[in-house]
Amino acid sequence: MKRKIKKAAVIGAGMMGSGIAAHLANVGITVYLLDIVPTQLLPDEEKKGLTLDHLSVRNRLAANAKQALLKTKPSPLYSVDDADLIQVGNMEDDLNRLSEVDWIIEVVVENLAVKKKVLETIETYRKPGTIVSSNTSGISINEMVADRSDEFKKHFLGTHFFNPPRYMKLLEVIPAETTDPEIVNFMVDFGENVLGKGIVLAKDTPNFIANRIGTYGLMVTIHEMEKMGLRADAVDVITGPLMGRPKSASFRTLDLVGIDTFVHVVNNVRDHLKDEEERRFFTIPTYIHEMVNKGWIGDKNKQGFYKKVETEKGKEIYVLDTKTMEYVPKVKFKSALVEMAKQAKTLKDKLRILLYGKDEASQFAWNTLKRVLLYSANKLGEIADDIVNIDQAMKWGFNWELGPFEIWDAIGIEKSVKRMKEEGEVIPSFVTKLLESGKSHFYEEVETKRLYFSTNGTFKNISENPKKISLADLKEQKKVIKANAGASLIDLGDDVALLEFHSPNNAIAIDIITMINQSVEEVSRNYRGLVIGNEARNFSVGANLMMILMEAQDENWEELDIMVRMFQEANMKLKYLDKPVVVAPFGMTLGGGTEVVFAADYVQAAAETYMGLVEVGVGVIPAGGGTKELLLRNLEGIPDGVSMDVQPLVNRAFETIAMAKVSTSAKDAKTLGYLRKQDGISVNRDTQIYDAKQAVLALDQLGYQPPKPKKIRVVGETGFNTLRLGIYSYKASGMISEHDQKIAEKLAYILAGGNIPANSYVTEQYLLDLEREAFLSLVGEPKTQARMQHMLTTGKPLRN
Repeated sequence: MKRKIKKAAVIGAGMMGSGIAAHLANVGITVYLLDIVPTQLLPDEEKKGLTLDHLSVRNRLAANAKQALLKTKPSPLYSVDDADLIQVGNMEDDLNRLSEVDWIIEVVVENLAVKKKVLETIETYRKPGTIVSSNTSGISINEMVADRSDEFKKHFLGTHFFNPPRYMKLLEVIPAETTDPEIVNFMVDFGENVLGKGIVLAKDTPNFIANRIGTYGLMVTIHEMEKMGLRADAVDVITGPLMGRPKSASFRTLDLVGIDTFVHVVNNVRDHLKDEEERRFFTIPTYIHEMVNKGWIGDKNKQGFYKKVETEKGKEIYVLDTKTMEYVPKVKFKSALVEMAKQAKTLKDKLRILLYGKDEASQFAWNTLKRVLLYSANKLGEIADDIVNIDQAMKWGFNWELGPFEIWDAIGIEKSVKRMKEEGEVIPSFVTKLLESGKSHFYEEVETKRLYFSTNGTFKNISENPKKISLADLKEQKKVIKANAGASLIDLGDDVALLEFHSPNNAIAIDIITMINQSVEEVSRNYRGLVIGNEARNFSVGANLMMILMEAQDENWEELDIMVRMFQEANMKLKYLDKPVVVAPFGMTLGGGTEVVFAADYVQAAAETYMGLVEVGVGVIPAGGGTKELLLRNLEGIPDGVSMDVQPLVNRAFETIAMAKVSTSAKDAKTLGYLRKQDGISVNRDTQIYDAKQAVLALDQLGYQPPKPKKIRVVGETGFNTLRLGIYSYKASGMISEHDQKIAEKLAYILAGGNIPANSYVTEQYLLDLEREAFLSLVGEPKTQARMQHMLTTGKPLRN
């Protein structure tokens, strides 16, 4: 019988334990969240006359952790309803519940003795065959389980989530020497396909893969900063996006993570290392200990390497001078090579400019990266069996754009090794073996296969999820059917096509609209259906705002009218195409991006989809069919022939658009009405396009028939006046500006169907015409143009 995980127990309700419980609930798993029984009453418990025996006191730690999940931002939960799957308890009264579950995860304090004691208790209550794992970030898995029975050992392994569990892709799976390989394979499959994680197999060594290399890299950065006499602000200019790292770079990242946490992780590595030279390298500088002692541990205490300071200019960010231990104003770091690297289009070019230059920034970048590359190669075989696991761990756990061995390929192995040798470095035998074999890259592509250089000196296939479809690979295989600057139509196989947006930020303009029209024609003639999706950072940020503003400032009203009309017509063609259309949104899916989603027969959304009609923020209303479609979605639950007051449903649509509500997840998008209840959700983004393709095929096999246009019942003039009254009260109370009022009244007019009798029936085109008229009217307003300009300049909305 195939193993399934329907119920789980999380032991330890701290931030990490409750976060793991939340993510299990996100994917529909019932979770018992247990923690120790408190030994002292809190003042408010004493006031209520409670005793230590009261259930609310005994369950306090887990109950408080569950409540905190509902308040934490960003939310650990996809939906507040998911919290209902988390049942709280304690480690005395509720241990019998462990016999009900399929997986028990230990997430207690990072102390070997405590963990061993907890595992002993778990063994007493678990049923045979239950998987048990530890979320330790670095304590030995083998030592933890040494005293347990053989049956327990077979089912025990490490499962190291990264914080926060909902958002971080990496899950390190660490088998013990005694773990049954079937259990390892099951957890890899479960982690990838149910939890949506990127799985790496790590060896049972201090801090496993990502934290081992990541902390080493940060220690290298700290040592090099001291050696070169630089400050954190200068270092962060060099070690951020220019090197394929997050914007938070090095020291801003430490402030975010917590300097105390960093010290703990580094000390854990140091305490468990045997090589004395390596142990010395993981020695925390005195000034960092001083920072921790003073409570300067980062964002948690509002100061770390950086601090916001009130000055005559307002709030400014100061940086810590580690020599004087005083905060000083940031100084713009000047480097010609940094400026050149910023202009380069690809990371490969940025790295080569930065690393092979001659100025201070270049020297710093080279000195730090060189050490990380050599360390990664030296640890291969010790912390992981292959370079793929190391590279993926760093990409998924530390958000690097390229892993160490991918970076080495990008900067040129031969060139970099030559320089390293000249500088007296000892080159790891693995790297030497590659070069001696006549190869110059760790990764190769042969036909449709991706290969990596293995420790035995041969190239092996990279094992990937069979459900992963790579659009980049399909393009390499010449599967593009049609293309222009903004979009491409790609053959997914099985007579399914995919429309990919690839304009800057996937902003929608004429090129994408043109490709929608061409795709509709092509799919109608030659394919079973259409998927709309892409592999960018976000599905689409909406319409091309810069182009709209420029046309408005030039008073090209006819051009704007044509463009809006074309977008409306393109979405209507998608909606009524005679073949199934499935849209696969993810990340930011805003404005026009949401309107494209509305045109689908079915949506296969990524779990992390942030949808919203946000046009009011730039002074206009949704005019690509978004206003009309959200109204329809609110009305579509009414059975035919049933007479009921639809004003509350119209009010709901109005509020959603007027307040520019954006979903915090795909589940939340269903709550807001952007998605339908029957729409699908892919927890793993890597399989989303595959899932969408399967949805197209399923619709086709069921004998797909396109929807038939229906007339829409509107609330008319009476409903419009009801909405206007609410708008007026908001304006009178000072909650909205005069321009907000104007936008809101235009929106209300469309949703009400204009000044016509209540319960009139109108066509979709009638509402689209109202959308377009309102958009063109508002885009000519100076205050709307000011909002657009402000958004383009600052990335933030202007309230005027």
